[in-house]
Amino acid sequence: MSPDEIREFLTTGTRTAKVATVRADGRPHVAPVWFILDGDDVIFNTGESTLKGKTLRRDPRIALCVDDDQPPYAFVLVTGEASLSTDPDELVRSATRIGARYMGDDRGEEFGRRNAVPGELVVRVTPTSVVAEKDLAD
Repeated sequence: MSPDEIREFLTTGTRTAKVATVRADGRPHVAPVWFILDGDDVIFNTGESTLKGKTLRRDPRIALCVDDDQPPYAFVLVTGEASLSTDPDELVRSATRIGARYMGDDRGEEFGRRNAVPGELVVRVTPTSVVAEKDLAD
């Protein structure tokens, strides 16, 4: 996929990202998340006390995969480094945009306010590698 095709793929619809982090003992942890793009960065929210939040505080290495499970199938795999923020304004901004994407514009602010609370993190993934394939069944 071209960079424009990757961006379109990642921003179309409500596909989730499956986020992989590294546990303290080296085992992988994978969980689905709602996300948005900010430039080339992938942004999602998670709780500080979640396994994702704890593992990313200790080790910022991260991978995420977004796929289309309908023929002819496609996926984008992003590997990178995560930075974490508890800034209240950034939390509201990201949670509102994420809520609007997945629940509709009319409910974005509701989800933003609900999810932008103490104990939540903004996770910003800066890609170091992107692998993308489309038309896998063709």
